[in-house]
Amino acid sequence: MKAMEMPETKPPTPTPGDAYNGWLFKWTNYIKGYQRRWFVLSNGLLSYYRTQAEMGHTCRGTINLATANIAVEDSCNFVISNGGAQTYHLKANSEVERQRWITALELAKAKAVHMQAESDDSGDDCSSVPPTAGQGGGSRYSEVQSTLRTLSGKVEDLSTCNDLIVKHGSALQRSLSELEGICAGTDSGEKVKQVTERATMFKIASDAMINACRDFLSLAQNHSKHWQKALQVERNQRIRLEDTLEQLAKQHNHLERAFRGATHNNPAIGSKGSGSLKGDASDEDDDNEFFDAMQDPAEFITVPADPKYHRRSGSNASGFSGETGTDDQSCDELSLASNPESPQPLEIEPLRKRRTRIPDKPNYYLNLWSIMKNCIGKELSKIPVPVNFNEPLSMLQRLSEDLEYYELLDKAAKCQNSVEQMCYVAAFTVSSYSTTVHRTGKPFNPLLGETFELDRLKECGYRSLCEQVSHHPPAAAHHAFSVKGWTLRQEITLASKFRGKYISVIPLGPIQCIFDKNNNQYSWKKVTTTVHNIIVGKLWLDQSGEIDVVNHRTGDRCHLKFNPYSYFSRDVPRKVTGVVTDKDGKAHYVLSGTWDEKMEFSRVIQSSKGEDDTEGKQRTVYQTLKAKEIWIKNPLPEGAENMYYFSTLALTLNEPEEGVAPTDSRRRPDQRLMEDGQWDEANAEKQRLEEKQRTTRREREREAVKSPSSPEEDSHQDNYQALWFEKLQDPVSGETLHVYKGGYWEAKEEGNWDVCPDIF
Repeated sequence: MKAMEMPETKPPTPTPGDAYNGWLFKWTNYIKGYQRRWFVLSNGLLSYYRTQAEMGHTCRGTINLATANIAVEDSCNFVISNGGAQTYHLKANSEVERQRWITALELAKAKAVHMQAESDDSGDDCSSVPPTAGQGGGSRYSEVQSTLRTLSGKVEDLSTCNDLIVKHGSALQRSLSELEGICAGTDSGEKVKQVTERATMFKIASDAMINACRDFLSLAQNHSKHWQKALQVERNQRIRLEDTLEQLAKQHNHLERAFRGATHNNPAIGSKGSGSLKGDASDEDDDNEFFDAMQDPAEFITVPADPKYHRRSGSNASGFSGETGTDDQSCDELSLASNPESPQPLEIEPLRKRRTRIPDKPNYYLNLWSIMKNCIGKELSKIPVPVNFNEPLSMLQRLSEDLEYYELLDKAAKCQNSVEQMCYVAAFTVSSYSTTVHRTGKPFNPLLGETFELDRLKECGYRSLCEQVSHHPPAAAHHAFSVKGWTLRQEITLASKFRGKYISVIPLGPIQCIFDKNNNQYSWKKVTTTVHNIIVGKLWLDQSGEIDVVNHRTGDRCHLKFNPYSYFSRDVPRKVTGVVTDKDGKAHYVLSGTWDEKMEFSRVIQSSKGEDDTEGKQRTVYQTLKAKEIWIKNPLPEGAENMYYFSTLALTLNEPEEGVAPTDSRRRPDQRLMEDGQWDEANAEKQRLEEKQRTTRREREREAVKSPSSPEEDSHQDNYQALWFEKLQDPVSGETLHVYKGGYWEAKEEGNWDVCPDIF
């Protein structure tokens, strides 16, 4: 009697969406052979770790199953490969365990391929919109959840029956094998009895499996019909709503035209009505256009307001209205350039023609990893990076680039309304990052006492001064003032770490903007900058984090969120969203856009609490007017890709200029040599300046130890006294920072730089 060959059975598979994990043996090399590793299968990815404890911090490898091949070698061994780059030779403890993994991997692969196809599909996305409670969405959602729980229970039943079939089938096969090898004798009767019992158990388990499968199939078919009907009902409702909305829009347009005709025939109606309703048909169509909701950020959703709010109110034509829905002439229509009562910007021809080009960047290759592999964990300012990875600007000059869009502060200084002013200030904070999108080069670390002035008083109405006030930790103070009535001051300290694959730069320190007209004082801090692909690939830069811009006088606040880039996100890359609220938390404006292109703002008409998101947080729904542009990035000059992607302003920052202080960044020799393309000479000069700075610091520390006036001073701290700034506590915000104490521009006018140290 030959042993019966058991058919291959499918072991239990994880519920869709659940992770599948366990121990497997992975082939390492011919010396160590197979090593025990912890494998985790989740979201179409197979990852492994040395131990379960490593799951929180160290992944040893990952394969995307969507593009992987799965092959079985023998009873316990199998191979997973993604085409040559990665191949895992794996071994399970038993054939049953191997079959469980194979089934789970095949299921995960099929799901990953399906999800990838769906993400590439450009079809209708309406199915992703959650149902509203008003349309019975809550009850349908509960019904779906209940059905899913029932189906999950049936799947568990199938898994249990499957385990029993595998167990009893293996036992039955062993008994049949033993029975075949036994000759007729006294033991044959006992063995036949044992085989009969096990065959009976196997039949019972098989029947249970078949019944469970039948129940599952019946339940799935019944609910499939129900869901198809529900989906058809939803589609019909949507079609009816679209038709109704179209009819309402046509009726509204007809009534609008009738009202315009009545106003034209009877001017008295116009004087009592909406003030100025003059305009042609194109203006009317613009005002009655319906706008789609912006893509939902995590915190809130915006929807277009009723078109009646798009009409203009003549009683408030020159500014904002505190009442909801009375006027949509926000910042751009009050834009101070179009307001006839506002003074026009003074146009003055520049006294000198600024340069528009610098020497092209030489094509020198140098392996960054060979330099930085021994610097993991160190601060970025302490890594000895050659000028090959720099750009010919210092950090002080990069800080001055924040004034690229100074016009936003000019407009903010003329605003009558504080929340309107907040919109411009918030847009200014975002605009300062637009120059960094392609700027992966590292700016020169300023020497202690180094300064940089940016005098654009005659061309643009402002002056700016930066000074390196500390070397360890590196800190720079910045002061800018404008004849248009604003003052900007900031102190930036960089906390930076190199983590192997990326560099994170975290700017610390406050930024403040003060307006003379209404004494409004705003403060905020910068977000984190991350440079990716340090080891392999093309360098790219991202900004991420949150900014709270606060008006300390009125209590107004703007919360800005810089979304980190994600390959799997459907959001626009480099997306920024924000909400402007008053001291009571009432929302007045919604800002949206990207930090590298433009920002728009919309006036909030009404806000309400919406559905919970996937993380259980309740989102706010804002009903807004049409979004209008508040800031747009200036185009890069021609050939910018060969000039370090400098903007038009950046090209002029290192231009030689007479009369500047001897400590000015323009006079720095290594930076000048690098700009001229002499990188070898620049590297030698850079080392000389750094050694000179270290020598000067050691002398200053020795003097500090000898000085009886400061016996408790820590010798490891810079005891340098800034030349043009002094450290004070701001009485309004309570923040401590270096504030400009005056004297620089007077010294420049007199040409007296005797107080400046010799740092170059």
